[in-house]
Amino acid sequence: MKKVMVAMSGGVDSSAALVVLKDKYELIGVTLKLHDGEYEQSGQKTCCSLSDIEDAKMVASRFDIMHYVYNFKEIFLEKVIKNFIDSYEHCLTPNPCIDCNRYIKFEGLLERAVSLGCDYIATGHYARIEYDDEKGRWLLKKASSDDGENDKDQSYVLYNLTQEQLSHVLFPLGKMKKTEVRRIAEENGLINAAKPDSQDICFVPDGNYAAFIEKNTGRKSLAGDVVNTDGKVVGRHDGLINYTIGQRKGLGIAFGKPTYVIGKNSVENTLVVGSEQELLKKNLIADDLNWISIPELTEPIICKAKTRYRMQEQPCVVYPEPDGKVYVEFNEPQRAITPGQRVVFYDGDTVIGGGIILE
Repeated sequence: MKKVMVAMSGGVDSSAALVVLKDKYELIGVTLKLHDGEYEQSGQKTCCSLSDIEDAKMVASRFDIMHYVYNFKEIFLEKVIKNFIDSYEHCLTPNPCIDCNRYIKFEGLLERAVSLGCDYIATGHYARIEYDDEKGRWLLKKASSDDGENDKDQSYVLYNLTQEQLSHVLFPLGKMKKTEVRRIAEENGLINAAKPDSQDICFVPDGNYAAFIEKNTGRKSLAGDVVNTDGKVVGRHDGLINYTIGQRKGLGIAFGKPTYVIGKNSVENTLVVGSEQELLKKNLIADDLNWISIPELTEPIICKAKTRYRMQEQPCVVYPEPDGKVYVEFNEPQRAITPGQRVVFYDGDTVIGGGIILE
């Protein structure tokens, strides 16, 4: 019987994944300790808390499965938290959950699993993995269900998976909806069957990114000018890390009409604002690409893409650039394309690849 390491966050999804697999594989459960709990706050539900570790341990114990806690705090600090802070200070908007998947779960944890003789790691992500004999490649696909679409699909945050990683990963919930997952948990008497989903970023549970960054760097974000697209000064901001592209509320300035953040200039320390129309863009450039369904991009392709997790893919053309970047042109203007976020390309329900938006 093949051996599987189940990454257990303490939530219902990873616990249900363990239940689905328990009669098919030899299992061990693992929960990662990513920080010391100083980011936990009363009333805030995040992943990776001390209570989550206890929940995971109780679920594993219920089925007589060994459970371990691995200390990944150092790599989490280096690869996720520091990158989060550095990105914001350079006027980029990062996605730490994608970085966590890339460096922690499917790099660090998978390496640990293989070294312990495991054939696979399994997680509670909603996505599917298939092998294409014709292409000779592993494919990452959107989550499905008996009636087609699955609104819990998480393929967007998994686009960084490599061919080697895909060959050693299991997503047991890839064809299930959340209601079915909770039913499995309830029928098996899991302590976390009704546990709410994690919200926000685990190390910033209150959502106050600016306060977190200032506390952990000891640097106060400098105030500066707010300018319109013509360069005219129209107000003052209290630090660029306090704003995101597309933001309308909380600007602290009365413009007399709907006004949005459409850009940030770290060199001049200016916040650029404009109308919603000025927020719409048809083009972007992306770097740090990872290709899944193809080995590389050598010629333009027509496909669909999404620049945020919660959006529908939009038709576009992706052009390879000589320096390894890609130039993406959408058929229609898209709202609030944000540097630092990810663009992920799709062919139907198959992930072609993705990368980090530069501009």
